[in-house]
Amino acid sequence: QVQLVESGGGWVQAGGSLRLSCAVSGRPLNSHHMGWFRQVSGKEREFVAGVTSNGANTRYSNSVTGRFTISRDNGKNTVYLQMNSLKPEDTAVYYCAASTTSFLLTSPLMYAYWGQGTQVTVSS
Repeated sequence: QVQLVESGGGWVQAGGSLRLSCAVSGRPLNSHHMGWFRQVSGKEREFVAGVTSNGANTRYSNSVTGRFTISRDNGKNTVYLQMNSLKPEDTAVYYCAASTTSFLLTSPLMYAYWGQGTQVTVSS
């Protein structure tokens, strides 16, 4: 069983930065492609960023490209999401997820393991 624990969320003013962390235990991190998703109450969970198991390739949603950076440290079993130039519309609960598929995909259905989420609030 894989456990994921997110941290680093909080409140920030528009234009500010936050770095989310996702600590993974139970299996080696390099077994999984990893993704960050976010969800606003009443809306579907949406893909934010993903990174392949070896860290060589990344994908981003159009709304965060150029502002967010996903990275991973397999030695520390941790995945990060650096968020810069934050906007009020980035406010959401952010989830870390581990995939068991062979490809880096954006659908939450392709991710088998999830963290509990961390709240990010960006004020204008």
